[in-house]
Amino acid sequence: MKKFAALAAALVMVAAPLLAEENDKKESERIENCGMVMKEIMDIPDNIPQDLIDKAECIIIYPSVIKGAFIVGASYGRGAMICRTGEHFTGPWSAPTMMALEGGSIGFQLGGQATDFVLLVMNPRGARAILNSKVKLGGDASAAAGPKGRNAEASTDVTLRAEVLTYSRARGLFAGISLAGSTVRPDNGANEKLYGKKLDAKDFIFKGAVAVPPSAQKMVAYMNQKSPKNLSDPDSLK
Repeated sequence: MKKFAALAAALVMVAAPLLAEENDKKESERIENCGMVMKEIMDIPDNIPQDLIDKAECIIIYPSVIKGAFIVGASYGRGAMICRTGEHFTGPWSAPTMMALEGGSIGFQLGGQATDFVLLVMNPRGARAILNSKVKLGGDASAAAGPKGRNAEASTDVTLRAEVLTYSRARGLFAGISLAGSTVRPDNGANEKLYGKKLDAKDFIFKGAVAVPPSAQKMVAYMNQKSPKNLSDPDSLK
């Protein structure tokens, strides 16, 4: 019995680091996928207008969400959010905070395809709400399907007032999509796996609590190159 207990303890000691490494790898790969989606967006201006990205406080990316894996009430997507740092979101882009997307309505919109979701958070109120807790789109934060096109502007009343503009991509094509009724929230468990400690998502942005991990360095550097300044109305940043 003692030999069995010793063997079991030894197996646990061996398996625990391997499991932790596997979890870290999964989150790192997720961030790398987010970076690829973001680069593909920025490289084709007809996907999401550059002027909207330049005015966004934060961007949330959920890569390859698949309807076939959905169960009603379960989590539908895992991704990451990067924000401009500082109290008024005017600094360089931050280290990513891992995010979850949930909601029963999403499955009916995907049509069984692998779909990327991209959410632009357009004002500080929406950004702070999402960084602090679970937010219901269309309820806790106003949301609208985002406009497309190289020269598109958020000119309608709906998009001017929206705190979050939402997009999807299936089969390589981007489109505005309504995610009203869905919820977004920081994935604190995934953050702990990635960074090795418990962190509040808001501390990434306001306190610079963590350095950009290797898996996100290309994405963050690319965003700092392509959209280095927050071009929102200065009054909206207060």
